[in-house]
Amino acid sequence: MKHLTSITTRLQETDALGHINNISYFIYFEEARIDFFKTLGFADSASNWHYILASTQCNFRGQTYFDEKITIETTVKNIGNTSMNLHHVIRREETGEVVADGQAIVVYFNFIHQKSERIPEGLRQMLARYDYEDEPLEKGV
Repeated sequence: MKHLTSITTRLQETDALGHINNISYFIYFEEARIDFFKTLGFADSASNWHYILASTQCNFRGQTYFDEKITIETTVKNIGNTSMNLHHVIRREETGEVVADGQAIVVYFNFIHQKSERIPEGLRQMLARYDYEDEPLEKGV
């Protein structure tokens, strides 16, 4: 199963060359992660937020422009004891073309004690429903 987040690209995300700036893709990944955890019911407020980003990476496969509708697909590539590897694919909604893909290592974190914690069993079960499936990704443009 894939979690889907839809976004319309915004003017302020473009650069001097007229396309969406590379940093914006990391913001899209973040929006998708937040939406994903909220959907799972394990992040309903800032006081119930237990995630820190340990690592993130993006492969740019095509260009996007202002006012395009994109969808970010989020799946879970791996679940460890205290961390998870989320995989993101950004597609142009109109054509389904992959414009970027990447991943994020997210750590389940206790902000009061400032240390990672074991992923709760209920969350682990929910994450397992979004199991990553390896699929060939073609360059968008």
